[in-house]
Amino acid sequence: MGKLIRKSPSPPVFKRILAGLFVGTAVTASVLPASAAVDNDLPVRWNTGGAVWSTHQSAFDTFLDSGDITDRGLEGGLARSGWTSDEVKSGMTKTYAVNLVGVSRFLYSDAGVKFLKNATNSYFPYYSMNTYAVQALRSAIISDAKDGSISSAGIMKALPTDFRLADFCNTYTGAQNICAEGRCAPGTAQCTSLLSWYVFLPACIQANQMADPVAMVRDTPGPAPAPMMDQPVRGLW
Repeated sequence: MGKLIRKSPSPPVFKRILAGLFVGTAVTASVLPASAAVDNDLPVRWNTGGAVWSTHQSAFDTFLDSGDITDRGLEGGLARSGWTSDEVKSGMTKTYAVNLVGVSRFLYSDAGVKFLKNATNSYFPYYSMNTYAVQALRSAIISDAKDGSISSAGIMKALPTDFRLADFCNTYTGAQNICAEGRCAPGTAQCTSLLSWYVFLPACIQANQMADPVAMVRDTPGPAPAPMMDQPVRGLW
């Protein structure tokens, strides 16, 4: 396949949008069926065009490292993203500081599960589809958060299995629910495309991570809380 190289200047407006996304702010194995419990090599199998096309992780790695576009599925995804390729590259490689426990606490809460279900509207494991979508995306986010920071690129690379962007059966539309309300142009691909969803995902996770209630008590003026008895450590799952 011939090498497609497209680069676009990155207008400052996109950087201002990302900067303006105000944050109100134990890695575990994903529970997936044996048929799907394989290393992720295909983070996106596009079911949204005229034909199914799989984009390998290596194509994303090349794009995020150099800006070179060497895959036609990725090229189409960028064209339908609502942003320039440089804007997507900048957004997906931007890192956000997080607390692993705070991220895990949110993703296992009722609000977090609702967030994950909404986030996997049309994007989910290729084989099990939405049956294990919450667990799979949660696993990737927590895995990427273990070093205290997350990024779109890191979450994508940590996916525990191949994912698809689905548009079929009059059930899945290929549209993703962008978590950053008011940060995309209404009625455009910026508010529905997969790559736009990826760009804003880590900022939304950072904004929703839940502070440790024990730490909050310690920071509150007054007598120190009584020491806690040692308890067995439970796994996140």
